[in-house]
Amino acid sequence: MNKLYPTAEAALEGLLRDGMTLCAGGFGLCGIPERLIDAIQASGVRDLTIASNNAGIDNEGLGKLLRSRQVRKMISSYVGENKEFERQYLAGELEVEFCPQGTLAERCRAGGAGIPGFYTKTGVGTQVAEGKEVKVFDGEEYILERGIRADLSIIKGWKADEAGNLIFRKTARNFNQPMATAADICVAEVEEVVPVGSLDPDTIHLPGIYVKRMIVGSPYDKKIEFRTVREPAAA
Repeated sequence: MNKLYPTAEAALEGLLRDGMTLCAGGFGLCGIPERLIDAIQASGVRDLTIASNNAGIDNEGLGKLLRSRQVRKMISSYVGENKEFERQYLAGELEVEFCPQGTLAERCRAGGAGIPGFYTKTGVGTQVAEGKEVKVFDGEEYILERGIRADLSIIKGWKADEAGNLIFRKTARNFNQPMATAADICVAEVEEVVPVGSLDPDTIHLPGIYVKRMIVGSPYDKKIEFRTVREPAAA
């Protein structure tokens, strides 16, 4: 089975539809599947529900899909760096389900493991717990969180072999690993593809059984969310 496609548009062909749910890897601008995001924007698909730690920044990453008004709902833990996200939410134009960061990762991991729900102490006594089932274990309250299952996951890897076995690079692993398992189909973009057998099995982070389609997205322009510089030292 050939998993490698020539372009992001080709890799997503037949997978996109209005109203679908996506899991998107990345943290800020680190480890985001930017070629796949661009192809989704170009497709014009609308009313998307997207589970992602955040929505990038204004007009970068998932911020592009917000700007083009293709997103109906975000399931996220942090949205503070995207002014358009904030504007749409406060104006009632975007539905947002806030989720603590660790809980979001576990919801996706649970969805990928076939676990429909789990109990956690995170969020007990806060707005996060509103409307959720509460259960007492050993005298402590826990809230029920549902696992996340999506129609499609889009992730960014560093190196993969032709079978889809994939390695993430350092902190770019972030949400990519749990997101990859939480959907019916996973499409990965990577920086390099090598022949099967080239990767040390002990270094593989995501088995190829989860990856249905791949593209090579490099070269990349490494974007910086915040550029901080110091004043020159006094002579």
